[in-house]
Amino acid sequence: MKIIFMGTPRFALPSLEAIFSSRHVIKAVVMGEDVKRGRGLRMQEPPVKTLAKSLGLPVIQPTSLKSTDLIQEMKSFSPDILVVVAFKILPKAILEVPKKGSINLHASILPKYRGAAPINWAIINGDKETGISIFQIKPKVDTGDILLQRYMKIQPEDTAGSLAEKLSVIGAEAIVEVLDGIEKGEMTAIPQEDKLATAAPKIFPELCRIDWNKDAVVLKDLIRGLSPAPGAYSFFKKRRIKILAAAVSESSFHEEPGTIVLRDKKQLGIQTGNGLLSPQEIQVEGRKPLGVEDFLRGFQGKIGEKFISPEGSL
Repeated sequence: MKIIFMGTPRFALPSLEAIFSSRHVIKAVVMGEDVKRGRGLRMQEPPVKTLAKSLGLPVIQPTSLKSTDLIQEMKSFSPDILVVVAFKILPKAILEVPKKGSINLHASILPKYRGAAPINWAIINGDKETGISIFQIKPKVDTGDILLQRYMKIQPEDTAGSLAEKLSVIGAEAIVEVLDGIEKGEMTAIPQEDKLATAAPKIFPELCRIDWNKDAVVLKDLIRGLSPAPGAYSFFKKRRIKILAAAVSESSFHEEPGTIVLRDKKQLGIQTGNGLLSPQEIQVEGRKPLGVEDFLRGFQGKIGEKFISPEGSL
C-alpha cells in the first residue's frame, strides 16, 4: 500500500523505519517544523525529519494543517492510508485524503489514558502494565475503533523515557502487522468502551512540583513518570533542583517533610510524608544531570535543612 507517514518525535522513528523496510511504500513524511533548542537556541530539525531525509523520502513540514496547499500536495501522492505516530490532531480535510482511512499508534491500552501523555501518567499513577493501541482515527481524539493492542509490563525502575523506547519498538512491529492485515482485508475494528475511558492530559509545570507531604513511593513514581523531561523539581535555597531518579526507604525520622535527614558522601535522604526519598540522579538548574555522589561533592545542604516547593514557583 501507498503510505503517508505523519509523526515528529523520537517515539515515531521505529515505526517509520519498520514501514520503510516492509513491502509498503512510503510516499511522503509529514512532521512538525524545525524549532530552536539548547543554550544557543539553534534551529534543530525533528528526529523524524532527520531519518526521513536519510532514507531519501519526501519531507513535508506544513505551517498549518488546514492549508489547501498541504491538502493538495498530500492528494498528489494518492495514498491508500495515513499512518500517524505522535503527531497533532488532524482536521477532517486531511482525514479524507487517503482511500482506506487513517490509523494511529497510541502508547496505552485504550480507552485508558486518552490524551497527550499516556506514558507519563501510567508511571505517575503507579500502573504495573501498559501497552500500545492501533486504532482508526475519528474526529474526537483517541476514540477510534481498535485494530490491534499489545501489552507490556512496567518495570519498577522504568522511566517515561525508557518505557517510551520499549513501546515505540513493539508499536512499530504492530503497525506493520496492521498494514499487512488491512491490505489483505483481514483486520476487524472493535469499538472502544467509552465508559472505561480515562484521561492523560498534557504535562504542565505545576504537576512537576514535588509535594514533600506525599508518600515516598508516590513521589518516586512522579519522578519516574517525568524523567528525563520535563523533570520533577523542588527548591533548595531558592535554586531549582530536578530529581530524575530516586530510591525509597520505609525508614522515617521525626522531621518535617522536605527535611534532609541523611547526608554523607554517597547518599542523601529526604523526609517525605511517609518514608524517605533518596535522590539517585539530580540536575541543578542550568547544569547537566549528575549521579548522587557527583552531586553531593558540590552540594552545601546539611542535615536539618529543607527542600521546599513554594506555591506559584514554576
